[in-house]
Amino acid sequence: MAEVYVQDGETLESALRRFKRKVQQEDIIKEIKRHSFYLKPGEKRRTKEALARKRNRKKRNKDIE
Repeated sequence: MAEVYVQDGETLESALRRFKRKVQQEDIIKEIKRHSFYLKPGEKRRTKEALARKRNRKKRNKDIE
């Protein structure tokens, strides 16, 4: 759970910025999106393989250049 306490003399905008940064570092948004709907095991495997292919393709293209 991400918690940010507003310090004396701190603006609300800067506290909100700190909160957003903390949420992003803890991967809270990614975890919520992952649990927002159910994927069948086969679909999960296919998407994982597709991401791996995409990563490998990017890596090969980067090595060529």
